[in-house]
Amino acid sequence: MKKMIGSPGTMSGLILRIGQCATAAASIGVMVSAPGFSSYTAFCFLVASMGLQLIWSFGLACLDVYAIRRKSDLQTPILLSLFTVGDWVTALLSLAAACSSAGVTVLFTKDTEFCRQTSLSCDRFQISVGLAFFNWVLAAISSHAMFWILT
Repeated sequence: MKKMIGSPGTMSGLILRIGQCATAAASIGVMVSAPGFSSYTAFCFLVASMGLQLIWSFGLACLDVYAIRRKSDLQTPILLSLFTVGDWVTALLSLAAACSSAGVTVLFTKDTEFCRQTSLSCDRFQISVGLAFFNWVLAAISSHAMFWILT
């Protein structure tokens, strides 16, 4: 099998997964701390998507730690297929959630100036969406690496 940056069972793969966990957790934390986020479906979708990303990335980070400590190879075709499909699904969900939340945030802050008229914390919405996009970048790198290792 090919060795690439972000391969499962390597230190670079572990760092990539830890970054995904950290950005997903930070995005959830910032969004949940914003009062009134649960009134909007896009923000709830963002929290749910980042929660799934957090669970998936944490599970694979634990698997990476196990493989690094045991010096075992995680690059079997069956495992790589599972990792590839899981990464693509979570990356697409993360992108969809980030884009929909960004659209609502732009609508609130720029188009309707709804944030100035209410007590919504739009700065937190923007920070959470930015973290979600950064999470998507990391997930896209991971899914791209899995795809090229599998082929």
